[in-house]
Amino acid sequence: MNYNRRNFLKNTGLTAAVGALGMSQQPTLAHTSTKELVIGHNDFRYKVDKNWAKLTVNRTPLFNCHEMVQDQQGRLIMVGDHVANNILIFDKSGKLLYNWTLAFQGAHGLSLAKEGSEDFLLITDCGWYQDRSGQWKSQAGQVIKTDTNGKVIFTIGHPRTIGVYKDNEPFMPTETAVAPNGDIYVADGYGSDYIIQYNSKGQYIRHFGGKHNANPEHNLVNTHGVSIDLRDPKNPKVVCSSREENCFKFFTLDGKYLYKVELPGMYVCRAVFHRENLYAGVCWSKDKEGKQNWGDSGFVTILDKNNQVVSNPGGNAPVYQNGKLQTVFSTENPIFSHGHDVCIDEDDSIYVCQWNANHTAPIKLTRTV
Repeated sequence: MNYNRRNFLKNTGLTAAVGALGMSQQPTLAHTSTKELVIGHNDFRYKVDKNWAKLTVNRTPLFNCHEMVQDQQGRLIMVGDHVANNILIFDKSGKLLYNWTLAFQGAHGLSLAKEGSEDFLLITDCGWYQDRSGQWKSQAGQVIKTDTNGKVIFTIGHPRTIGVYKDNEPFMPTETAVAPNGDIYVADGYGSDYIIQYNSKGQYIRHFGGKHNANPEHNLVNTHGVSIDLRDPKNPKVVCSSREENCFKFFTLDGKYLYKVELPGMYVCRAVFHRENLYAGVCWSKDKEGKQNWGDSGFVTILDKNNQVVSNPGGNAPVYQNGKLQTVFSTENPIFSHGHDVCIDEDDSIYVCQWNANHTAPIKLTRTV
């Protein structure tokens, strides 16, 4: 059976909810000259560089640029779903150092596992792919651990094979996160919406989330991303994007629900932590009338250490009324097409990977303040 990706999300009952937080912000910054565009709010403003990546499309074709991480050598590693180029490795100037592939049509998630001085990659194949006619199709997904040169270490397959999932529960993972002890958390964001915890060797520990908890606050709806929040070292947390609910939900490392941070209007991807801030790509947003905007409506959102939104580069300024964040939407002339992920380097520059963006390479945002 053929699937249209967006219709699939709608037909599985994934509907958005409007939420709230608390504080007020300054207006957005527009063009500073005819050649330079600066976006963002408050102390988080950025110069836009759409030509950062030095690529020749004929030699290094791209489809969707899904996610990016920075390794211990300072290189920027990107995952995409073009079968010839699942992994592209850049230096900070945008020069392509080398690339390789596992020939995955659904390569979607990328996380870094640091083991001493050595880096390993966790690559998520979500199972979504487009055939030659452009139709979206689906199959079971998988997670693969490799070294940075593409050598496969192990694979995590369908949880049904170890008796964790029922026969009617699909497995289409979107993301992984690695805890300090090496445990791997897999977000089944296009499947059954569980977070599945494995040890560093890929052995099952537990799963949580899903759609059938007695307390609906504990449910996850399109849990597209998962991350580990180490901003408070004594209280590490698992952060899950419940994208169709427009929020992040926070859990303990053993899966106990803590609280949620509501981001009305924002269909957020994974949380990325840098210093004391939380950054995320927003794949699309609601429009001013509160309707879901499937078009080129992506941007970036930045939260402070208290999980208050302080800037929305490419979106409208965050506004709080009576302690509640008002609906956030893209600017009228969008800078991004479906902000799928962000990577932040040591200079506080942001690299934005985009989905469904006409085969374009990541955009660099250089901090100006």
